[in-house]
Amino acid sequence: MSGRRRFRGRPVNGIVVVDKPIGESSNAVLQQVKRLYGAAKAGHTGSLDPLATGVLPVCLGEATKLSQYLLDSDKSYRTTAKLGIRTNTGDAEGEVVSERPVAVTESDLEPVLARFRGPIEQVPSMFSALKHNGKPLYEYARQGIEIERPARKVNIYRLSLIEFRGDELVLEVDCSKGTYIRSLVEDIGEMLGCGAHVAELRRLKAGPYEEVQSFTVEALEEVRNGGGHAALDNLLLAQDSAVSHWPAVMLGESSSYYLTQGQPVQVSRAPTSGFVRIYRQIEDAPNTFLGIGEIQDDGLVAPRRLVATKG
Repeated sequence: MSGRRRFRGRPVNGIVVVDKPIGESSNAVLQQVKRLYGAAKAGHTGSLDPLATGVLPVCLGEATKLSQYLLDSDKSYRTTAKLGIRTNTGDAEGEVVSERPVAVTESDLEPVLARFRGPIEQVPSMFSALKHNGKPLYEYARQGIEIERPARKVNIYRLSLIEFRGDELVLEVDCSKGTYIRSLVEDIGEMLGCGAHVAELRRLKAGPYEEVQSFTVEALEEVRNGGGHAALDNLLLAQDSAVSHWPAVMLGESSSYYLTQGQPVQVSRAPTSGFVRIYRQIEDAPNTFLGIGEIQDDGLVAPRRLVATKG
């Protein structure tokens, strides 16, 4: 039986930080990047709404094994809150459900913002991607079905007023995973007595990755057209950059072998708890990233998520 062999992509590994444009889904951007790189495997690290722009780390190849750790990371956003208008989605894409006069002065804002700093509880929007019985809440919302949602604990590390325009607030937010900026803006609007919705939203940071490291899809296309896949590969960040905030442990050749066979190993001067980055360290050779480990109660380092290595 003859036939053309299906192209399955090339084994490229690393992370590229994409500046997601407005109006496109995160998955659509992911597929564009995957095609540009000709990658066999790709995944993003937490969706941005079509309305939102900004930092979208895309993991390629073995780096997809680390995407969960980026999903769990802290985020930073800049948002414009439109006061006086509530929508059914909490953002500018929704239908207006109420309008109220805005009688807010700049001096009114700080006491309200202060109440949202630190640990707070949020009720997720019905138009979020949070799942209920395997289906995103927004699918129920589009059918007119309301699902009871328990409040979730999140942490707002920083909430700063950048600009006040009378009926608009420009805010910057540093927050824990799972924070809904739409819910935050709606709650601020209610406390101000006028309601609010998100008019603009931009993600400035996701885990260790920042806006200044990002490339538009158009910029990636230019690089590919000018230098091919090799030029694109030069833009990739190393896989271990996804977990650079964890301590590193170094293993010799023997310990590395046993760990890659799934066995916990003893490491001198290792941390006493938590997750670690694991490297194989051999004399006169570059350190090789092996993946993620966790310190067990007995002090051994156990493998949790290993990546394929050459040699």
